[in-house]
Amino acid sequence: MKLRNGDPWMPAEAYARTLQGLTLNLLVRNVDAALPFQREVLAGEIVYHDPDFAVVRASGSEWMLHADHAYLDHAFGRTVTAGTLRGAGVEIRLHGRDPNLAQAAALRLGYAVLAPVTDKPHGLREVFIVDADGYTWAVDVPSERRAAG
Repeated sequence: MKLRNGDPWMPAEAYARTLQGLTLNLLVRNVDAALPFQREVLAGEIVYHDPDFAVVRASGSEWMLHADHAYLDHAFGRTVTAGTLRGAGVEIRLHGRDPNLAQAAALRLGYAVLAPVTDKPHGLREVFIVDADGYTWAVDVPSERRAAG
């Protein structure tokens, strides 16, 4: 069931032909409610959005948000219900966003910080933040810390 009025930014078939490599398609309860996290915590550029669908770009990547209601007739959509823990076992990693800025925005907006900003031995400075739909985002940049040796 689509809630959008009018024409989308481009026909779905035309947009589909632009996609390459790995993309993410996240089901969200409400597209408009998901956008502040995407914009402020992840520093995402909202390329397009309507009540059913959004396209977000950040750090050289692009992903999509689809509202639950837009997937009601889709087999995958039927796996997501009101009480479902979304994204369990999946870590969505966004490289290139300052984790300190992401954490500050997340706390200001009331999102859960699963693991605060830390310099990890594998060379990344990272933070783990849970969005309003339960997806865990790992936001990182290379650590300034130098390995001993």
